[in-house]
Amino acid sequence: MGISIDIRKNLGNFQLEIQWKSEVSRIGILGASGCGKSMTLKSIAGIETPDEGQICVDGKFLFDSGKKVNLKPQQRRVGYLFQNYALFPHMTVEKNIAAGLKGSKAENQKRVQEMVQKFRLDGLEKQLPGQLSGGQQQRVALARIMAYEPDVILLDEPFSALDGFLKDRLQLELEEMLQDYLGIVIMVSHNRDELYRFCDELVILDKGAVVVNGDTKALFARPRYKEAAKLTGCKNFSDVRRIDAHTAELTEWGIILNLQQELPENCTSFGYRAHDFVPIWGERRENCLKVQVLSKAELPFEVQYYLQTEKQSDVNSANMQIQVKHSGIEKDSSTVENVISWFIQREQQPLLAEKGLPDYLQMVEERCMFLE
Repeated sequence: MGISIDIRKNLGNFQLEIQWKSEVSRIGILGASGCGKSMTLKSIAGIETPDEGQICVDGKFLFDSGKKVNLKPQQRRVGYLFQNYALFPHMTVEKNIAAGLKGSKAENQKRVQEMVQKFRLDGLEKQLPGQLSGGQQQRVALARIMAYEPDVILLDEPFSALDGFLKDRLQLELEEMLQDYLGIVIMVSHNRDELYRFCDELVILDKGAVVVNGDTKALFARPRYKEAAKLTGCKNFSDVRRIDAHTAELTEWGIILNLQQELPENCTSFGYRAHDFVPIWGERRENCLKVQVLSKAELPFEVQYYLQTEKQSDVNSANMQIQVKHSGIEKDSSTVENVISWFIQREQQPLLAEKGLPDYLQMVEERCMFLE
């Protein structure tokens, strides 16, 4: 089982140009709102038609502009789970599940009962969607898709409208329900945590194009591109100047990094995640930043510090105006790149309470990201 996509479509404000192929069964598409994620899913499902290109699933072409192949949605064996589940509001649970079945009445009834049992919907067969909880609606929508055994299931921001507790519970339920599904699942989200948890491979989109794709955990550890690092949650960046194979200057932070690894020759930017700094008290060690706290935000399970380096302090002391609101920052646009974020989890906070703020923050070489 594999999928290959090579499509182009003019969307007015930008050109959708998607190229990737995968042999795994759990794929995520990550990107900001409006980058082309949902349009990619709709093109796979046949709801939208690309201007040109090919879409192939397990050797079967769903779309091939050169050969004038464009299968209708009902011929593609693709199940689409919409954000709002798209259940028929005036149809019962069992009728919703049966909606896509093409067999005899007896065959359809048998298949519906199998899905009712598999998705724990016993006793709800005669209920209407409006009488169900969010989790129950999700199970009905997925049962309707699974009833006709699709080759691909598309999940379009399936948890975007849910609060934290319900979201966590439904994510777990969805994982359990799809455990024995052997086809391809493609999940679209702007939430990196959902995709990290669910997907073996990740496709990162920006303005209609694939920035990078590959193993999910490897991409989070080594995003390669600055835009990919941003989308996977990195908040700290500096321009970088390669001095030699093992030495680099972070020009905006005023620090020289000495490294064991060999620096890539084409890197132009440096990234470091807010949770990865190591606090150092006492003498300065290698690859340490001396910082001053501009402000902080205390959240239920972590404290977020917003800092500037010695160099930045000299440059920006006259015009740096920072205001922290909740978990975000509002600031003058000219200084946005200069703020360094350091986030510490609740279990680390007693150490800071005992010793005070550290003298330095150290960057661990294995967590340093050198980006194009």
